[in-house]
Amino acid sequence: MPTATYEELLVETVPQVIQTEKQYREIGSRFGELVGKGRARTPDETRLMRLLALLIEDYDRRNTMPPDNATPAERLRFLLEHSGKTPAVLLPIFGQRSHVNEALNGRRKISVEQARKLAKLFSVNPGVFI
Repeated sequence: MPTATYEELLVETVPQVIQTEKQYREIGSRFGELVGKGRARTPDETRLMRLLALLIEDYDRRNTMPPDNATPAERLRFLLEHSGKTPAVLLPIFGQRSHVNEALNGRRKISVEQARKLAKLFSVNPGVFI
């Protein structure tokens, strides 16, 4: 049986930035298949496996949360850091730089309306911030 080239593997797998749980499961399944091949894996399959690992790592980084006992400020800092966004994106939500800093440092409570806006910004449940 002829082995597939890297390009053929890419066409077959269609790797892309993972946005949904379904994509995560599909890419994870393909990654698992490649890992399972072990030493029987071709160099091109190894290249694809490494690419899929990066996509999975990126998704995990963007979608994991700090521990359940984290404060709303810790969660906000975590999401800000892991999303690659800067505190400047929070200005429209909090209104003033000092309010952004206070929210990030836990000295200002996050209102329900702010939690809704933050949830939309980070694609999480508003309860994360309350």
